[in-house]
Amino acid sequence: MMPHMANLMIGGVSDNNVWYVDSGASNHMTNHGEWFRDTKDLKTPGFVEIDDDTAHPITQIGKVPLSMQNGQIKYLKDVLHVPTITKKLVSIGQMVEQGLQVTFNPNGCFVQDMKNQGKLIAKGERNG
Repeated sequence: MMPHMANLMIGGVSDNNVWYVDSGASNHMTNHGEWFRDTKDLKTPGFVEIDDDTAHPITQIGKVPLSMQNGQIKYLKDVLHVPTITKKLVSIGQMVEQGLQVTFNPNGCFVQDMKNQGKLIAKGERNG
């Protein structure tokens, strides 16, 4: 995985609510199993390898509800539950595959829904 490019503050500013938008992440992932809806068990065991070459087991896949700034609930689809990771990651590649566009500028990142006339659905401030 590459270094995190920006963080996406969803639902508040506490560390528990920060999702990192990561260009190197192959999938969305979190360690918060209690957040998942409509989960599926994996047919074969899977692992996520991180920067330090350690492998972390994937226990299930599902969708995670996110509170948008306008109060709506949106679901991040196909999220991996990886109990031993410490950051919540949003994969740019996976967002693009799901019909979203992610752009960056010096202030942060912006996520637009290209299936809905490019409507801005999330934004994140640059961190680091």
